[in-house]
Amino acid sequence: MAHEPGRAQHEFVKGLWKENPVFVQVLGMCPMLAVTNTAINALAMAGATAFVLLGSSLLVSLLRNHIPRQVRISTYIIIIATFVTVADLTLKAMLPAIHKELGAFISLIVVNCLILGRQEAFASRNTVRMAMADALGMTVGFAFALFCLGAAREVLGNGSLFGISLFGPRFEPWVIMILPPGGFLMLGLILLFFNSMKTWRRRPAEIGGRSEAVRRRAA
Repeated sequence: MAHEPGRAQHEFVKGLWKENPVFVQVLGMCPMLAVTNTAINALAMAGATAFVLLGSSLLVSLLRNHIPRQVRISTYIIIIATFVTVADLTLKAMLPAIHKELGAFISLIVVNCLILGRQEAFASRNTVRMAMADALGMTVGFAFALFCLGAAREVLGNGSLFGISLFGPRFEPWVIMILPPGGFLMLGLILLFFNSMKTWRRRPAEIGGRSEAVRRRAA
């Protein structure tokens, strides 16, 4: 327990980059591709997902010693569905325009493999502190991924960001970017960028390891 604060920080940070749910684990692709045609929609979906993941992780961790293993998946789904309903009704009451844009994809958060996976793999096996650190890191990483995709698609597809025009009336938008094929295309480009960054960061270590092996052979 003495190392719990340091471990909590590790669990939070891993979701931002090393185990990013979208760019590394490639989870939650349905909302990732369907509702990220604008930055506002992307952040709204990220906020709803964050609420559900944080709430369900808290409850599952609190009840982890009282949930029979035979019905654990069913129990997780019921808990997740409860928080999804709260998020759905809250968005409908407070932000009806965004709720209409997101449509059925809010309800589909129930079957988001990111949320169910974190309950089964982490929250049900760790303390509340660890579960919340993990959930918070994953939600921030997921929100970052959705915002990157939504902002890029809105800028290229509409010439705007958060509805504010960036390039004036002469800009010719790439309409494909706000259509479903544009989601796949932009996601592929972003994954290519992040994988290239990981390879570039790993290369000096690999070169150093090869050099050390050559020196040992020469000796």
